[in-house]
Amino acid sequence: MQALILCLLLAAVAHAADRAHAFALYGTPKYGPDFTHFDYVNPSAPKGGEIRLAAFGTYDNLNPFTLKGVAAAGSLMLYNRLCTKSQDEPFTEYGQLAAQMQMPEDRSYIIFELHPAARWHDGVPVTAADVIFSFDILTTKGIPFFRTFYADVDTVFALDERQVKFEFKEGTNREMPLIIGQLRVLPKHYWQGREFAATTLEPPLGSGPYQIAEFEPGRSITYERVADYWGRDLPVHKGRHNFDRIRYEYYRDQTVAIEAFKTGEYDYRLLSDAKEWATHYEDFAPIAEGRMLKVQIPHRLIRGMSGFAFNTRRGKFKDPKVRQALAYAYDFEWTNKNLFYGLLTRSNSYWGNSDLGASGLPDGRELEILAAYRGRIPDEVFTTAYAPPATNGSGQLRQNLRTARKLLAAAGWTVVDGKLTHAGEVMRFEFLLGASSYERVLSPIVQNLERLGIEATIRTVDAAQYQNRVQNFDFDIIAASWRQTLSPGNEQRNFWSSTAAQSAGSRNYVGIADPVIDELIERQIAAADRPTQVALTRALDRILLWNHYVIPGSHSRSYRLAYWNKFGRMSEPAPNGLGFPDTWWWDAEKAALLEAQ
Repeated sequence: MQALILCLLLAAVAHAADRAHAFALYGTPKYGPDFTHFDYVNPSAPKGGEIRLAAFGTYDNLNPFTLKGVAAAGSLMLYNRLCTKSQDEPFTEYGQLAAQMQMPEDRSYIIFELHPAARWHDGVPVTAADVIFSFDILTTKGIPFFRTFYADVDTVFALDERQVKFEFKEGTNREMPLIIGQLRVLPKHYWQGREFAATTLEPPLGSGPYQIAEFEPGRSITYERVADYWGRDLPVHKGRHNFDRIRYEYYRDQTVAIEAFKTGEYDYRLLSDAKEWATHYEDFAPIAEGRMLKVQIPHRLIRGMSGFAFNTRRGKFKDPKVRQALAYAYDFEWTNKNLFYGLLTRSNSYWGNSDLGASGLPDGRELEILAAYRGRIPDEVFTTAYAPPATNGSGQLRQNLRTARKLLAAAGWTVVDGKLTHAGEVMRFEFLLGASSYERVLSPIVQNLERLGIEATIRTVDAAQYQNRVQNFDFDIIAASWRQTLSPGNEQRNFWSSTAAQSAGSRNYVGIADPVIDELIERQIAAADRPTQVALTRALDRILLWNHYVIPGSHSRSYRLAYWNKFGRMSEPAPNGLGFPDTWWWDAEKAALLEAQ
């Protein structure tokens, strides 16, 4: 009787939803069911060799899914997801552990049918029980992010050993089936009898393309490609995972790391620091001789906001006028010319370099959305196009500082005996950093703040202390960034929601707890079509900007990198990412030439 009921259940499911190899948030997948590889990879890329990379600080944990400790660089490579995203579409997922998916038109549930060949590194098959275990353990004992990310899941249960069904709560969340597709699956049989939330230096069991080969806690870790990896011939993996070994060397200091790179201790360096790009490799013989390549590759990436984020849980930062005033102490134009060599672009949107970012004044559907919140959002949203404070780059900030003083006075802060005060409280705060690279940017800001009567200091701490303080919101101001995608949705809860503001480890660093923003996030998640999603995102962008939660920083519109000339790569990266080291490969001929020189 039970078998008959199960057969009827599966028949009903099959009737309600077609099986598919991929799902897109909007529209149809680019790659059909018979595709052989993604366009942005080299399907004939050779396998072999080793690539050595740099990591910073230290690590004391090989489990990257918990708040405790500092996870080792690269530790997510041990795991497969149910699905994997393509890097040349806004948001489309293709089966990875899942061979097929079933989803009805209303997206009220999704069924993942696991690939029959999927195996853990110990040879045990990956089952529906592993998927259920992973969801349960991540949402109860994992990083708080998972509870927010998967909040709209109602129930999850196995249909059989290889099929698992996720049912979603009432309401429209088009993105949720794809969000669940991103679930990294963990082995139930391995974790039984082990404390998941504790730090561990026992190499965990995975099912992914790499496993841990050797490690020295806090100093290095090496991953080796799994020779009999079950998924190596899947279309989504062709041309990827090409290195036999990936090794991370840890450095405590950037200066030491740069010199180590120049002497060949590791192979690749992303030159995000403009000074390093402009000055550290002048007259460097390996570049002149072609043994090292220094390249700048334009990209089409969406640029999320980066800058100095206020912790509004602190009373001194609760008034938006105060936050707006402090932004006038940052002379970006002077900083870009004198410290960044003119290489950077000012951030003026949380979805910059895309059609999702707000610009000009709101109109059309965006204006309709905002009008419903009139009186509960800043009036400037309707009257003024947002732009961060600007200067002529001369270093003379008199006009900006006069504006700042007026804003501070309007917020009740006045200078008494050279100190900015309010109700007896002196305005003093600390910029908390996890690396020294921002110190040269902040030093002029601190000097400008001093002219306003503000006592500001800079404190740089080690990686472990920084991570702990940020996770527990124990800071005044930090250098922060929010990476965005072309399909914003559930992750916005983790960035800006009232729930995340109270959840240790969330990325709501600012402490935003605004019912309007909460509602916009939910509407954004439920958007039925792309035009509505764009309008809602622009509205949210505009409200975030005019609340002055961040002193806007800057970004680059190209990748800047240097690497020893022993690798192959596609001439153009995918639109949504550089693909390093995932799609690069070892070039034995180049490596031999380099070794001979």
